[in-house]
Amino acid sequence: MGRINLSAQRVRQKALAFVKTGRHPENPLWADIMADVPPAQILTRQQPTQHTLTETRTTRLPDGKIAQTTKAIGTRSSAGDRNRRIKHIYMPNKLRYEEDKLRSQFFADHPWELARPRLLVETDGNQHAHADWSTGLQQPGIPVSGESVAQRQLWLLQNTPDITVPEAYDIARKEFYAIRRRQQIGQRIAAEEAENNGVDYGPSSMSKGMGKEAEVFDEWMVWAEKENMAIMQRQASFAGQQPAPEMQAVQANNAATESGSPGGGTRDFGVGIDRNSAVRPAPRFGSQIGESLTADDSSSFAQRQR
Repeated sequence: MGRINLSAQRVRQKALAFVKTGRHPENPLWADIMADVPPAQILTRQQPTQHTLTETRTTRLPDGKIAQTTKAIGTRSSAGDRNRRIKHIYMPNKLRYEEDKLRSQFFADHPWELARPRLLVETDGNQHAHADWSTGLQQPGIPVSGESVAQRQLWLLQNTPDITVPEAYDIARKEFYAIRRRQQIGQRIAAEEAENNGVDYGPSSMSKGMGKEAEVFDEWMVWAEKENMAIMQRQASFAGQQPAPEMQAVQANNAATESGSPGGGTRDFGVGIDRNSAVRPAPRFGSQIGESLTADDSSSFAQRQR
């Protein structure tokens, strides 16, 4: 398992040769049967065909003539090919074409083109045979997409003398932008005409997004009020302070607003708490003693001191 198949090949031919040379006295019984009914498939496993990456360019010669040349790219074996294991020698090779890099460059610059809906129509698969990319990106039966840009750029590279890859890309890209602008303008005009004739498309995507944002903001307002109230109560319990009457009124107002009872106050834009009436501090220990002393107690205390 996993090794090269080293089993014998051409068994019948070898058996007949052994009979001719005298190594075997007679033909095997299965020799004639194999001649009448040969195997359905060839058991010899061939190595995959090598696919060479080619590049076609058009150059202008010094005498003014135009010559088109095709050369192979990457004919030298890479380190991965040289270090390929024996069990991988029968694996199919990667198919590489010149327009692969052109597609990668376009979709890297325009990632949203991959998200555009595509219409898949069953055809005979020979649409490329009817396309003439010398006329532009718009071809009969082929919608304009990133593939059109790659094919147009490839045609420019193969047929325009002394043109570089960036120059061909700019030409095809600008043609693509012009077509997309015309399509967007046509769609916008059609939508405006339909609205003038009474068509209602409903809320736009922007309106839907703003509505969801408002819902989340209202939920955050309720959560912020509760969190702020809990923080203020926790601080009051640590400092030995009691909530002021204003704080109690705010709590009652918020509770009435949340329950929807009549007469409840409206919620402010902030967190629902008056900054000027946060917490009323309790009197200090010394002031409590001073307030608890009456006039008689103070006079008797003065007589004892005398």
